[in-house]
Amino acid sequence: MKSTAQFLSPSEAASQLGVSIKALRLYEQRGLIAPGRTLAGWRTYGPTELRRAADIVEMRALGLSFEQIARVIEGDARTFDKTLAAHKASLEDRIRHLGNVLGQVSRLRAGLGRGEVTAAREGSRPRAPDVSVAFNLPWPWGGERFELRDIRPLTYIVGPLGSGKTQLAKCVAASLPGAVFVGLDRLANGAAAALAALALDPALKSRVDANLAAIVDDGGKESAALLVLLAALQSDNHSVLVVDMLEHGLDAATQGALIANLRRRGPSARPLFFLTRSSAILDMDCVGTNEAIIFCSANHSPPRYVAPYPGTPGYEGVATCLASPEVRARTEGMTAQLPTPS
Repeated sequence: MKSTAQFLSPSEAASQLGVSIKALRLYEQRGLIAPGRTLAGWRTYGPTELRRAADIVEMRALGLSFEQIARVIEGDARTFDKTLAAHKASLEDRIRHLGNVLGQVSRLRAGLGRGEVTAAREGSRPRAPDVSVAFNLPWPWGGERFELRDIRPLTYIVGPLGSGKTQLAKCVAASLPGAVFVGLDRLANGAAAALAALALDPALKSRVDANLAAIVDDGGKESAALLVLLAALQSDNHSVLVVDMLEHGLDAATQGALIANLRRRGPSARPLFFLTRSSAILDMDCVGTNEAIIFCSANHSPPRYVAPYPGTPGYEGVATCLASPEVRARTEGMTAQLPTPS
């Protein structure tokens, strides 16, 4: 197919943008670009799509995820600024982590230079993780021992329908001192109680109002579901909160604003465990060192911690469980029906 002055073929567009044809197809599959078609059905890229594709290439070079890019394309300059700010914070977090690793490597090399081979070898061995609590896994597992290690301020629990992630979350709540489990019935059963608690506790209401204002300022939408959740998060009656499906009842913009707000709590915040299958809540490109991911697989092998880097064990399993809030809305309220254990 010959090109015209305004429209390019896939190979010509890819060459001009400095990417592969496969990358252009991926942008299209993600709904980020929509090339035209000739009468024969061939894709063509006009000036508008080329400009958009060039913006996508530039944002990918900065390390932004496809979900972040989609929010930028669908939003405005204010959205782009907030996305870049969140991405900048994530990069700075990774830089701090790499700085610590580089420091350790330098110390090991210095030890080797002094002939301290034994000490260097000891220092290079992975340290045994600090175990905060351990318990036997319930059905549908086989009673295996599970250890919660180095509990972070934010811990995502992810898995497909029927993987047992809710059972794991309830065990976490039952095993950690002062932990409280907040289920999916929180809106039906907890709205009145939350409002009553806010009316009786001015300090709690002040904290909830401040966080609500910050979330709304970030593009979130005030709702009963968000109010109930914030009341639980800001309550003084727990030291650890375990929440079933953090995104329950919240739209896409509110989910993004909520997780940004939770990240701002810092490393000394009370631990929060929560189930999620939303890519707006768990953006794998934005997970920092104050966060952890626990994955429950469909084959009921023991849950495991997963590092948020492509190629690490369990990464693809976690990624395949996540979807945009729009896709997640299609299965809102659905639960897996598991057979009763004999």
